[in-house]
Amino acid sequence: MSAYKTSTAKGDDAEVAYKRTVARIQRIQSHLEHEPRGGRLKDKVCIVTGVGSLKGIGRASAIRFAHEGARHLYLLDFDPTNLPDLKSTIERKYPDVKVTTVQADASDEAAIKGLCDRAIQEEGQLDVFFANAGWASRDPLQISSVETYEKTMRINVRSCFLAVRYASEAMLQPNPSKGKDFSGGSIILTASVAGIRSGAGTVDYSASKAAVNSMAKTAPYQLRRTDIRVNSICPGLIETGMTADQFEYAQARGSTAKIGQLNPSGRFGVPEEIANVALFLASDEASYVNGQNWAVDGGLSASHPVIPGKWA
Repeated sequence: MSAYKTSTAKGDDAEVAYKRTVARIQRIQSHLEHEPRGGRLKDKVCIVTGVGSLKGIGRASAIRFAHEGARHLYLLDFDPTNLPDLKSTIERKYPDVKVTTVQADASDEAAIKGLCDRAIQEEGQLDVFFANAGWASRDPLQISSVETYEKTMRINVRSCFLAVRYASEAMLQPNPSKGKDFSGGSIILTASVAGIRSGAGTVDYSASKAAVNSMAKTAPYQLRRTDIRVNSICPGLIETGMTADQFEYAQARGSTAKIGQLNPSGRFGVPEEIANVALFLASDEASYVNGQNWAVDGGLSASHPVIPGKWA
């Protein structure tokens, strides 16, 4: 018999596993406080959308990019409420990083084209575009509306299309005076495990994320030999503002320790873990990674549905 006990075997085992998860997550969330500044994005000009949530992937990624030496961060969100705090947080910790915040809709063509043009006008180049803006519907198919479907597609898919369309146009422009001798750049799209297979979202949400994953695969073939890479990240269950209701529901039921139990890691994730993957894809370390859908989900999408611990 294996010495390993699953977290669902006994209540006390689940509690021990949850305490270990909390400790692990606290270390992940605080690692930048102890980690020396890096240079993985040194002198890169970056755009990140969907940065408004205080517990979001966009905010965590913006801070991570600053930590790694980005020259100028253009940060966009539809809700301006938390933009001043994000700007001041980065400028206080990383005074060498330029920060420009923009209140705009990531699915607005004029706004995205204008932001890419602005990066070229002010910095002479665009190196990274992280299209992270999105939303998740909650209505099951039986009560979902065409309006909800169209909103989902506009926010989740159109925003990524605009990012690919206009960021690639900007990235085609070299800037030898700043050390960018050739075209190139990294476009990163936030998709979801819901775009890989069913079971992680509503019909419209899942369809929108599948479209984003398809875009990440097809766009590179439209950008052949330009050194412009396009990839998507497919988060699993991450504790963000978008998933807050799930965590609050579990807390109300006293089942917090069970959150994330369906994946082999046995836990949920946090925005900083997605930001680390976004950093890799944005950096030159991922120079041969193109047209891929990166699942960052604790292993959730690695399996077909089975009873835990049993095989057909």
